[in-house]
Amino acid sequence: MRIKILLTSIITILFITACQEESKKEVKRPPNVLFILVDDLGYMDLSYTGSNYYETPNIDRIANEGMVFNQGYAASRVCSPSRASVMTGKFTGRHGITDWIGAKSGESWREAKRYDKLLPAAYNHNLPKEDITLAEAMKAAGYMTFFAGKWHLGDKGSYPEDHGFDINKGGWEKGSPIGGYFSPWINPNLKNQQNGENLSMRLANETAAFIKQHRDSSFFAFLSFYAVHGPIQTTQQKWNKYRAKSEETGIAEKGYIMERNLPIRQVQDNPIYAGLVENMDDAVGVVLKTLEEEGLAENTMVIFTSDNGGVASGDSFSTANLPLRGGKGYQWEGGIREPFFIKAPWLVQGGATTEFPVIGTDFYPTILDVANIGLRPQQHVDGLSLKPLLEGKTMADRPLFWHYPHYGNQGGDPSSIIREGNWKLIHYWENEAKELYNLEKDPSEQLNVASEHPELVAQLDNKLLSWLVEVNANMPAKDMTYNKEFDERRHEKITKELWPRLERQRMEFLSKEFQPNADWWGSKITKD
Repeated sequence: MRIKILLTSIITILFITACQEESKKEVKRPPNVLFILVDDLGYMDLSYTGSNYYETPNIDRIANEGMVFNQGYAASRVCSPSRASVMTGKFTGRHGITDWIGAKSGESWREAKRYDKLLPAAYNHNLPKEDITLAEAMKAAGYMTFFAGKWHLGDKGSYPEDHGFDINKGGWEKGSPIGGYFSPWINPNLKNQQNGENLSMRLANETAAFIKQHRDSSFFAFLSFYAVHGPIQTTQQKWNKYRAKSEETGIAEKGYIMERNLPIRQVQDNPIYAGLVENMDDAVGVVLKTLEEEGLAENTMVIFTSDNGGVASGDSFSTANLPLRGGKGYQWEGGIREPFFIKAPWLVQGGATTEFPVIGTDFYPTILDVANIGLRPQQHVDGLSLKPLLEGKTMADRPLFWHYPHYGNQGGDPSSIIREGNWKLIHYWENEAKELYNLEKDPSEQLNVASEHPELVAQLDNKLLSWLVEVNANMPAKDMTYNKEFDERRHEKITKELWPRLERQRMEFLSKEFQPNADWWGSKITKD
């Protein structure tokens, strides 16, 4: 009898355990997605990717715990086009947002007193309504969708909430933090709460609050920092730290060289920018900690990237992207190569890396695929799901295209690009010149080998031009009022006046007597 009772008890326990396990399987939700997009962060702006100056332990964790795509690209050298490509899965030439929204084009370009050979092409100023955005696809699959930070994809009527996000904290038409990084700022979609509050931390706290509130449902959270876009600002504590670090490592006598059109920074020693980077990294840490505390880290896909290269010329002349050439606004690798990390614990072990070239349009199908949501190939036509790479498999190569028929504020030229395999061809629209680089042998793009490979140049150029025709890309026009003398005079002024002024400013930022601007609210007293 005792044996019978014992057997019955064992069977009952096994049955209950099996039911519990089955119940666990039934309630397991699709994975959450946290997408972290930093504005203007360069490939070399992380300690993980090789910076000896900036400190980014929280972002480095994402890289160490996920897969690192060493050949990861933004879809454009400036922000709005790149962001539109993430949202639509389309290259810039196809969706038509080819410059940052607000930039002058056509005859209005002359107002900038640039005296250039071309009039920049017209471009779309709002994210097209006919596109099914990534957020809309996630929402249709039952996800709660959340956006915090920089949007810059259209005016009222084309805000995040108009393109699939249930909640919008701080997204509007502006591309920089109006009022700066310390409250009070000017943003109709992000109320000021406390004077001196740090903007990056506020966006992180809003994201963390959303995660806590929706921990029991599947969510898609898009944290889009305004950092590290200018105006660059930080706390007094961070400035002190990085100024001292510059002094300890030795301050270079010169910080710039002259690139083709503008001076370009060669050293990472700006203590203001370094502090801004670390403030942003601190904010990333808050969100990652929330995922862990809520027990969601193992079921959340975390993506980290930037929308274009670091600002080495123009804007705030903040950072150096060496050994990559150029920076934000430029056609070279410094303008488009980005940190590109994906953490999905159930798919890939931490520390994995790949050299397969990937681009911002790939995020759309990858997220859908990893979440087991049906792909939309008619929408994300220029993207590939990277799930096979996350699973340790291989993928067939494909050409990548960039189209920027504009002059960059940072010194870049109107041009279009194709990368196929290790070869990269740049087609310039001012004079139809071509540059060809072997990125495997020459990642710094110092040796243009176009004259050595005329057949390859012709082949890649034909493929590029055919693609531009196929997508009906917008093109620049010749400016019949171009004045060579005015152009040369402007360039001389840049060389003789701007360049020396930048060198002086660099040393001022590193001086012990440096005082922050008055609008850095609380920068001397705000606790990190």
